Formats: sequence, structure tokens, C-alpha cells
Amino acid sequence: MLAHPSKFWVAAFYAGIAAGVFSTIAQILLWWSFWDALPSILYRDARFAAAIVLGQGVLSPPATLDWQVMFIATWIHFGLSIIYAIVLSNLIHSLDIKKSLISGGLYGLVLFTINMYGFVIIFPWFVETRDWITVIAHVVFGVSAAGVYKVLSKR
Repeated sequence: MLAHPSKFWVAAFYAGIAAGVFSTIAQILLWWSFWDALPSILYRDARFAAAIVLGQGVLSPPATLDWQVMFIATWIHFGLSIIYAIVLSNLIHSLDIKKSLISGGLYGLVLFTINMYGFVIIFPWFVETRDWITVIAHVVFGVSAAGVYKVLSKR
């Protein structure tokens, strides 16, 4: 860890928030560019995430805007983003920026595998999200978390 532990935690926290935002933007832009599925696919994925807390009953309604679902899905998304960024930050804290970014991309691939092949054992509805756009979003998450962490931890 860094000489100042609080600096590590602050940098890792903000890296998680930033990476959560960047990966979501990347995913939405890719959906918009390659699929004619917005906003229903966003609402579907929000229901998938919210079902972790609210249960499978939230999966049934049509893929429309539901503010409670969006709120819970957002909290889950950013909570996991922060946790994942803290883990990554611990792994890359002593690496230079180039190795950190490469490691972040590989970390994103590992997260995709864990999320889309491991967690589906508990939350099988996520099988529907296994696609190349989700892979890219996970890689964007890892690279941006690594980059933001490195920039913030140097200040």
C-alpha cells in the first residue's frame, strides 16, 4: 500500500466511481452504435441488477423505467465498482502506469468471467448479458479504474 493509507482508500474509492461511470458510458454507446435496443436493454440490465436485492419478482415486468429499480441497480453497480477497484488498486499499487493499464484490462476480463460465469450460478438471469459489449465494458472498467487510481495516488 501507499505511505499514506488514507490516500490509497480515497484514490481506490474514486477509481471505482469513475470506472463505474466510464464502463456504463462505454456500454451505452456500444448499444446505441451497434444494437437498436435502447433504452429497453438498459432497463433490462437494471432489473437484473436490482433483482439481486429485490428478488426475481422484479424481473417479470416489462423493460420500462422504474425509478426504484434504477436506484437499487445504481447502488449495486457502484458498490461493486468500488469493491472491485479496491482489489485492483491493491494489485497494481507498485506497478508503473503502463503495466497498471495492461493489468487493469486483464482484470476486466477476469471480472467478466467471474461475473458472467461464476455469479450466474446464484443469479442465472445474468446469462443474457454474456456478449461482446459486456466484455468490452468490463475491460473499460479495469483500464479506467487502473488509470484513475494511478493518477489520484500520485497526487
